[in-house]
Amino acid sequence: MTLPLGYRYASINAGIRKGKQDDLALIVSDAPASAAGVFTRNLVQAAPVRLCRENLRVSGGRARAILVNAGNANCATRTGDRVALATSRAAAKLLKAPVEQILPASTGVIGVELDPKLITRALPDLVRKLAGDRFRDVASAILTTDLKPKAAYADLSIGGGVVRIAGMTKGSGMIQPRMATTLGFLMTDAAIAPRDLKPILAAATERSYNRLSVDGDTSTNDTVVLLANGASGLKPNTAERVIFREVLAWLMEDLAEQIARDGEGATKEITIHVSGARTEDDAVQIARSIANSPLVKTAIAGSDPNWGRILSAAGNAGIAFDPSKVDIYLQGLRVCKNGLAADFDESALSLKLDAPSCLIRFVIQGKGKGEARFWTCDFTKRYIEINASYRT
Repeated sequence: MTLPLGYRYASINAGIRKGKQDDLALIVSDAPASAAGVFTRNLVQAAPVRLCRENLRVSGGRARAILVNAGNANCATRTGDRVALATSRAAAKLLKAPVEQILPASTGVIGVELDPKLITRALPDLVRKLAGDRFRDVASAILTTDLKPKAAYADLSIGGGVVRIAGMTKGSGMIQPRMATTLGFLMTDAAIAPRDLKPILAAATERSYNRLSVDGDTSTNDTVVLLANGASGLKPNTAERVIFREVLAWLMEDLAEQIARDGEGATKEITIHVSGARTEDDAVQIARSIANSPLVKTAIAGSDPNWGRILSAAGNAGIAFDPSKVDIYLQGLRVCKNGLAADFDESALSLKLDAPSCLIRFVIQGKGKGEARFWTCDFTKRYIEINASYRT
């Protein structure tokens, strides 16, 4: 693992949530970086989401730092906007940066007032702890119900040199991104202008986070930010930016899969591959409908090859297809042929479904070229336990 040049990281326990785990973190670019973000489409949006979006607009897509807290969403409160601005101002003063170049993000409980002093009092120590090797500390500090940190790394050769990309994310529940998911922070030392960075992030997000669902809920705080500070001294040309976008998408797909594997109460990651749809968007809609079906998710949890639930969920997607031309495969075995039961050994397939990963293939026969991959996880009793006592 080689991290991108020109970034420093730090985390600290500010007392925002219960326990001794770090809950406040900074990601700082030593020089102003190009920045792009994607945000929740939920009508109810947290104060840091609104401020982060506005800061990107005012700064013209430039940023010095990401300030993130866990344990409190700073959403649906009386003081949310004031807290987001006050803490961003405090960070800007310590970093000697324009306040519009501080990008705030929060995750945690909705509807609980956040005391800004918890953050402002901790910021001086947090800034003093900044170091180039504390990336993993930040990846741990942003977690909520996650069981493990999630990170991914990539290198890309361009112009006779190497640029680096590193990403971290958090997410375990309240996940059905329709633009981003949860919190995700991506850093590269390539030199890319803000006008070019935004479409790169949007395209990579569509292929990754936008094809992920744990429970069908879209959070109020979803934020994904990409920083490019140019510290490598390498500027991708037009063709190299296309390759960069592909590598970034691959890295973000990795992060999305990690979220699916760590879904609240999950025992199995599920990958859904739909092919033969009329368009790619149609394939995504069918896959999302299958992924969000509690009946499909519980069947996989119980290693029950109940393919009828998959066909039914696809039929609820609002996408036209001929059921008599559908084949369904579980773990590589065909369980449905032309919309009807296929011959298969149910006992043997149940054993295959005990594996920690499950592959569902939904194939529409015909001339359709639309296909998509989508990631989700199973539903278990543990998901209910976690969410029935989330605030207590």
